[in-house]
Amino acid sequence: MTRNDLNHATRCLAAGGIIAYPSEFCFGLGCDPRDHRAVRRLLALKQRPWSKGLILIADHIDRLLPWLEPLPAPLRERLQHLWPGPHTLLLPAPRRVSRWLRGRFETLAVRVTAHPGAAALCRSARGPLVSTSANRSGRPPLRSAGQVRREFGDGVDLVLAGRCGGLQRPTEIRHGITGELVRAGAVT
Repeated sequence: MTRNDLNHATRCLAAGGIIAYPSEFCFGLGCDPRDHRAVRRLLALKQRPWSKGLILIADHIDRLLPWLEPLPAPLRERLQHLWPGPHTLLLPAPRRVSRWLRGRFETLAVRVTAHPGAAALCRSARGPLVSTSANRSGRPPLRSAGQVRREFGDGVDLVLAGRCGGLQRPTEIRHGITGELVRAGAVT
């Protein structure tokens, strides 16, 4: 992604847009998590029930901290060793975090992405992004910009070109406190 691409994406996000971008496994759909209208629009586009919740990605753990309950020092140290990387964790979120993001849960799914383009996008936006696989709920994930354009058309405001990372399946989702496996790389 060029600086121009990142600037365009940042402006699109700030205006309430939905973007598609390459991530670790597939293209992701994203928006500004503070923009409730954009989040609801993304859920409708994807045909995903709000109750499932969404993932926030960031380029650094510090960008996720305002969205989480205070993390105990041992957990924070463990996260420093896991991230950046393909590890999505459910961590306790304060009640003020929208149900459109948390779903029906007391936790929020978060990841510090290792994908250089997705991380650059978060840096450019100066905050986390909603990140969900670019697909209609229950359908296979899309792995190219062309597939995203064909599937979603004008429903996505900006599609960024680029290559997906080398993962062969979506990231696992684990409970960040208990370590319990919640999603074993299935697409939702």
